Amino acid sequence: MKYENILFEVQNGVAKLTLNRPDKLNSFTEEMHAECRHALDSIQSNTAVRVLVLTGAGRGFCAGQDLSDRAMQMAAGVKPDIGDTIERNYKPLVLRLQNMRVPTIAAINGIAAGAGANIALACDLVVASHSASFLQAFSKIGLMPDAGGTWFLPQRVGMARAMGMAMLADKVSAEQAQTWGLIWAAVADAEFASYIDALANKLALAPTNALVHMRQAMHAAAKNTLEQQLSLEGEYQRKLGYSADYAEGVAAFLEKRSPQFTGQ
Repeated sequence: MKYENILFEVQNGVAKLTLNRPDKLNSFTEEMHAECRHALDSIQSNTAVRVLVLTGAGRGFCAGQDLSDRAMQMAAGVKPDIGDTIERNYKPLVLRLQNMRVPTIAAINGIAAGAGANIALACDLVVASHSASFLQAFSKIGLMPDAGGTWFLPQRVGMARAMGMAMLADKVSAEQAQTWGLIWAAVADAEFASYIDALANKLALAPTNALVHMRQAMHAAAKNTLEQQLSLEGEYQRKLGYSADYAEGVAAFLEKRSPQFTGQ
């Protein structure tokens, strides 16, 4: 597929997917969704990829849905089926990000609004520049959070803050987002690019399988009892204990050297 709405590259184990409609703050269209799905699917079949970085071009990360098509429909007297848009586009995108075979980083270089903010939260680690901000803009147009927002927000920041973000639609700064636990880190703009590069390279050298099992176990904990979670930990540790990366990690520890993980 020829990409016209995203940039996609793989280098030294790091896949970088850049939403590339900067004049529209990288808001989503049908075409952008299709290109993102194609790029993410290609990562699933490429064992050379060890980490994904998702970011945006220009001054924003993503402003959510491009409303132009819907505005045209409404002007013509047609009520858009937003639920269909979610089922066909946002639900598959969020689930792909949550089930990637590699760890994922959302690099928030500017405003992350609406579905754009929630797509970022679908990644394992979210890092924002100090000039970035998060906005649950849905109530401004008579909607409620989607793209997983009603699931991610209460888990990350608690019900009180999640409800405030959703109902009031106030901007949350990167520093505030870090303080609340919404994101992993807020980084000075001048250091942002180098921080993301270093973080991606660190994860690219990590035991990929173990990191993905960590994600799966932590997500499962939300619905498991302690006993069920202990059993799941045993199941996952059994699998990881048979892996080449575990053998390498133990050998490196005993030999007092840095491990050379392969992700297997």
